[in-house]
Formats: sequence, C-alpha cells, structure tokens
Amino acid sequence: MESSRARRSRRARPSRTRPLLYTALATVAVVGVTAAGTVYVKARAHSGAGAVSSASPTDSPSADGEESVRPVKPVTEPTVDHDARLAEAMKSVTVAGRAKVSAAVLDLDSGVSAVYGDGAFDTASIVKVDILATLLLQAQDADRRLTATEKSYATKMIENSDNTAASALWDVIGRAGGLNAANKTFGLTGTQGGDGALWGLTQTTAADQLTLLQQVFGDDSKLSEASRSYVRGLMGEIEADQQWGVSAAADGSRWALKNGWLARSTTGLWDINSIGRVTVGGHAYLVAVLSNGNATQAKGISLVESAAKAAVSVFAGDGSSAS
Repeated sequence: MESSRARRSRRARPSRTRPLLYTALATVAVVGVTAAGTVYVKARAHSGAGAVSSASPTDSPSADGEESVRPVKPVTEPTVDHDARLAEAMKSVTVAGRAKVSAAVLDLDSGVSAVYGDGAFDTASIVKVDILATLLLQAQDADRRLTATEKSYATKMIENSDNTAASALWDVIGRAGGLNAANKTFGLTGTQGGDGALWGLTQTTAADQLTLLQQVFGDDSKLSEASRSYVRGLMGEIEADQQWGVSAAADGSRWALKNGWLARSTTGLWDINSIGRVTVGGHAYLVAVLSNGNATQAKGISLVESAAKAAVSVFAGDGSSAS
C-alpha cells in the first residue's frame, strides 16, 4: 500500500510538457510581423501517429498544449552589386595613354543598370539624339507635327551625322536653353548644353546618356510612342561607315545607335562616344560609352567597343544575369 508521503510526492510532481509539433500533420499561419522583419507563426498540432517534434527548448505551448507562437527568421535575397561587377569587367579593357572612359548599361527586361567611371565628357555628335528628342518634345507641347524641313534635317543629322543639319535644329530648339529645359523634363541631371553654336561641346555623363536612351527605348517616357518610334527608326539606319561602337556588343544586326567623334584642337586627342540599344541572346540592353584623350580615332573606337562588350557582359556574360 502506498504511503501518504509517496502520494503527496506523486501529486506534487509536475507533468511532462508535450512538444509543440508531436504529430506528422500541422497547420501553420502567420500571426504577426515585427518592425524588424521577424515573422511570427502559429502552429496547431493535430492528433495522429508518427509524432515528430520540431519544438525548440524555448517553445511554450498554450494552456491546452495545442498552440504556440515562435519567431521565424525572414528569408532575404542576396544583393548583387552591378556597379562592382561592371568595374570588374572593365579590368579587361585596355585604356591607353591619356585616354579616359566611362560606361553605363541597363537591362531593359529587369530595369537593372550599372555605371562605371564618372565625370563629364564632350558629347560630340551623340548630342544629336538629344537635339532630336528635344525637338520632338517641344513639338508635342505645341501640339504640332514636325515640318518637312525638320524631318529632312533630322534624317541627315541622325543617319548621316550631318553637322549642318544639327546646327539648323540646334537653332530651332533654342540652343542650350532649349536642350537644358527638355533634359530637365527627361530627368538628365549632369548634362549642360554647349555655349553658343557649339552643340558638340555639350557636357554629359554616361549615366545621363542612359537616362536619355530610356526616353527613346523605354515605356516610361515623356515622349509619345510615335516620337519614340521615329527616333528609334533613324538610329537603326545609320550609314555603313558609322556602324561601329556599341553595336560591337550585339550578337547580330539588331541594334540602334548614334556615335560621336571629335578631334580636339587644343590637344590633338580624340573624343569617341557611342550610345544605343543592342540585342544579345534575345535580351535588349541600353549602352552608353564615353571616352576622351584617345591618341587616334581608331584607338578610340577600339576602346569604346571593348567597353561596350564589357558592359553588356555584366548581364549577358558567362553565367551572369540580372537580379
């Protein structure tokens, strides 16, 4: 017969705590998220065979032993530094002598971009895309179409890089004042129109040229679809001897571009620039490469083409992808 002391000891002994999840089946629901991002879940166990405990030592069941709330660490995606990736890719590009180069690339599918280098560069003839975009924006605001003369100038200015046509349209848009006003609307922040008639000495950055290209090739644009299509069409019909630059990064003939080249009289060195859209592996990329201080035009073109290939490789290279 059990003694009274033993009975009191047995009654005082605490009951064994059941694990939170002691069966094979459980229902889980999110019940709260803290400001720091910690997610709390509620689990309700159901009776059944095959008990498996996943409760940690800190889990505490409720009064009926059926529910518990415990923190779960949030899952975060790894961050990719595309600027750093582009800087690494640019290590393969030879920049000779006094040359300087800056490049920018945007994956049109993901909207992710990367920029290498800084500082302002002479635009030379790539500003002709900006001049045409400004003309089209002004025409939209005035609710008018381009005149036959303006269209003729625009075709010569973009397809043939005709300087006389560019000077005529530079005057039509109001020179630097008109260009700067349009660029403010377009979102360019580091571009300043050239003094007087010197449109080729407009100062710009690779990042700004990427912004300008988005106005031409992107959907979120201040230009109408008709205006964007017009510029894209001209940039896709560049005359044969000017089909160099960012087009070197394309895997076929699907490209649209505008190049600029200028021998500076003060130094005898060359500004060589190229902007446009290329297609690689079925994906479209916007690319802008600016350079100055090149010993010859040929060396500048080689530099720009190598930089364009490096820029596109950030997203289209071996095993790399936008994220």
